[in-house]
Amino acid sequence: MPSTGSKGGVIIAGTIGNSTIIDMMISQGKFDISPILGTWEAYLTAVISDPMPGVSEAVVIAGSNRRGTVYGLYSISEQIGVSPWYYWADSPPQQHSTIYATDISVIQGSPSVKYRGFFLNDEAPALTGYIDAKFPPSPWGPGFNADFYKTVFELLLRLRANYLWPAQWNSMFNVDDPRSQALADEYGIVMGSSHTEPMMRATKEWNVFGNGPWQWNLNNNSIYPFFVEGAQRTKPYEGVLTMGMRGSGDTALGAGIETDLLENIIQNQTAILEAIWGNASVQDPNIVPQMWCLYKEVQGYYQAGMQVPDYIQLLWTDDNFGNIRRLPLSNETSRIGGAGVYYHFDYVGDPRDYKWINTVQLQKTWEQMHLAYERDARQIWVVNVGDLKPLELPISHYFDLAYDISLWDQNSVPAWLEMWAAREFGPAVASQTAALMNNYSVAAGRRKFELVDPTTYSLIDYNEADNVLAQWQAMQVSAQSIMNSLPNATQPAFFEMVYHPVTAGYVYYDIMISTARNNLYAEQGRNSANAVAQHVLQQFAQDHALTVQYNTLLNGKWAHMMDQTHIGYTYWQQPMRQALPGLQYVATSERDLAGDMGVTIQNSNATVPGDDMYHTLSSNSLSFTPFDPYGVSSQWIDIFSMGTKAFTWNITANASFVTFSQSSGSLSPNGTTDIRIWATVNWSQCPPGRGMVVINVTTTESQPTMYDQQTLYGTQYAMPQLMLPYNNTVIPSSFQNGFVESDAHITIEMEHWSNITTPSASGPAVNYTVIPGLSRTLSGVTLFPVTAPSLSTTTGPALTYNLYTFSQNTTFGTGNLTVTIATTTSLNTIPDRPLRYAVQLDNQTVKTVQYIIDQPAGANPTNWGTAVANSAWVSSTNFTYTGPGAHTLKVWALEPAMVLNTAWIDLGGIRPSYLGPPESYRVA
Repeated sequence: MPSTGSKGGVIIAGTIGNSTIIDMMISQGKFDISPILGTWEAYLTAVISDPMPGVSEAVVIAGSNRRGTVYGLYSISEQIGVSPWYYWADSPPQQHSTIYATDISVIQGSPSVKYRGFFLNDEAPALTGYIDAKFPPSPWGPGFNADFYKTVFELLLRLRANYLWPAQWNSMFNVDDPRSQALADEYGIVMGSSHTEPMMRATKEWNVFGNGPWQWNLNNNSIYPFFVEGAQRTKPYEGVLTMGMRGSGDTALGAGIETDLLENIIQNQTAILEAIWGNASVQDPNIVPQMWCLYKEVQGYYQAGMQVPDYIQLLWTDDNFGNIRRLPLSNETSRIGGAGVYYHFDYVGDPRDYKWINTVQLQKTWEQMHLAYERDARQIWVVNVGDLKPLELPISHYFDLAYDISLWDQNSVPAWLEMWAAREFGPAVASQTAALMNNYSVAAGRRKFELVDPTTYSLIDYNEADNVLAQWQAMQVSAQSIMNSLPNATQPAFFEMVYHPVTAGYVYYDIMISTARNNLYAEQGRNSANAVAQHVLQQFAQDHALTVQYNTLLNGKWAHMMDQTHIGYTYWQQPMRQALPGLQYVATSERDLAGDMGVTIQNSNATVPGDDMYHTLSSNSLSFTPFDPYGVSSQWIDIFSMGTKAFTWNITANASFVTFSQSSGSLSPNGTTDIRIWATVNWSQCPPGRGMVVINVTTTESQPTMYDQQTLYGTQYAMPQLMLPYNNTVIPSSFQNGFVESDAHITIEMEHWSNITTPSASGPAVNYTVIPGLSRTLSGVTLFPVTAPSLSTTTGPALTYNLYTFSQNTTFGTGNLTVTIATTTSLNTIPDRPLRYAVQLDNQTVKTVQYIIDQPAGANPTNWGTAVANSAWVSSTNFTYTGPGAHTLKVWALEPAMVLNTAWIDLGGIRPSYLGPPESYRVA
């Protein structure tokens, strides 16, 4: 009811020029429609007194066209508590005893992007399995019929989208069910067809009804009428026609770039359209919208000089991994057809498929789509969403950006997530859920699940694997806690959109990291290797249980939607069956040749006593990486059973300033009680300067025989000794801002600059902006505005980082150090302005780094596969190391759209890991 207190609950909705009631109110001066008159998909709402006879007051929605009216209605629906996902993700409508309409007029202008839609693609096994289970088959295959599509149409409208590329591989939108196209038009959905399906014809239509090969130069007599039928069939309805042609089954048209052939194809397609619509209509993108999708090798045709008429929209694409490959140049923005972007949240292809669960980093979506919008790619945004579920979260975010991008900036993801969570699950859990899914967005975006294997994260260096797994476990605990607090009606939606991806992600990571642990422990001869292998098997079973739970939720409403295989990849294509990576078992009935007790330390694969490839043969000593006050003050020691008898152990050090979290204990051979002890240096008691502490690890057998006593450490080895080097040093008081070396390296998160050095010469007004979460670790740093021109070290600002080092020389032995910088996987969207940065150490020569090397014919850049797999471009530069003391590192971003993440200064101490050593000690 209106806020005045009057009751009635009347809502009047209509489209200007198509509703007699709305037009009557306009003629009576009830409200002013001039702000939206003649615009695209706009609406206004107002509380109007005496809108029509018999109604004293009403909420009136007037749309500039039919979708504008619908968006106005669905906006109110959402405000009263109906999620766009009420059907597709089972988000329950919120219950209210009373609903109020505030007496405030709302004018919602045209959307930021004209055509906003998604592509149902790579739809087997999940979506196709669901269709087979829920809908009767068509005469030609799975039942992708109008009853299915009406739920998709409504979802699109509630998300304020308007455009659809239907499922392609085993279905025919216009043939499987003759009702579908007319129903789409009734809903107001603009239909299209994918980048590889020209003239509104499905791929399968040619496979079923076509005659001869799908090759224009060999079979145009059959393909031409096939195109004619597609255009004639779509004429009565709103649609965007795909122009051009690719090879059969989403492949290249030919072995090379055959521009004459493709130009001939488009000329013939244009002639068909002109015969059906007339020349003037075909040349008006508002009457007969057409697009040419520059996907993969097709971009090579454009690069080779091929042109299409200005009224055909250029649909630029990403690299299938969320990195836009090309955007309009300044001389291309005047095209009357405009431009757009085809983007991916799901993909089948190199370097790996990613089809299972959500791995979309929302911050990256914002950064790339903001770039596209600012560079005038605003006509079409279409995103590949695979099976649709379980990508509800990134889909919502994408369409909110497309609808009104002005509402969202580089800091908006956490706020957007909180609003999303409040809508889906209620305000009581919104803040906690938003924080959880923000963390998930970063963690899942580090590397696609399908690319994570037992070798990805380091078990021994920087506690990387343990820390990553602990993050996933903490997220799972949070998800469980939130779900337990929710009412029963809300739990299914939370399970689908939050609990399942978080828990399944944790289980997946546990499988991979625990498999790596099993392999390492078996190599070290630990009895516990077998228990870890058993844990992996249990988590493998848990992965399956989660799949079953999803597929049987709500009496099997979403049967088969979680059928996608994801464990067992050996190359780019999905595994046909789930298969664990290799596990190893040790013979627990036999004693290790080195005795019953094994010892290892952080940052080492080696085990003492005994022989292995990781330390000098027949030695009994391992050395820690150096301890110092600005790096690690604690490192771990693992003591474990590798024999058949119980034993007691004791640790002692020859220095009182080294303490242990546990100094003695006992272990049984059951393989479940390995001990991790932390050795810690108390710097207040440690003498200044460098030194070495010797740690002895001794053991005695339980009820020993004479033989046991003689072979405590095997028949040929001695008591383990651990060498602990330390350097108790102090930076000078004059160093008050910057990073301090430890372990022969410095790690910098790029947002933590000491200061920004402004250019000495006059240049464009640009500045550095931090995008929180756009990174594998912390954040991204980029230049705004993204439309700025190229910069130089004299026209662009420099990020300055103060450093302090202790090393007398680098352990490379060359007197050089290496500066390595990680950036996001953004690509060169302006061909003659490749992404570059400049870097300088102290007053040495500035070095410019162009880290992306483009390839001809639409191919991906050099080393692209490694970069997208690692979610980072990584490039290195060498400088001369001039010795210990204060130093300055300067970094210039020379092109907008490049995003800096992390820098490492390596004096020879960096060890292999996926994320690199964590950020160094910083004086601030």
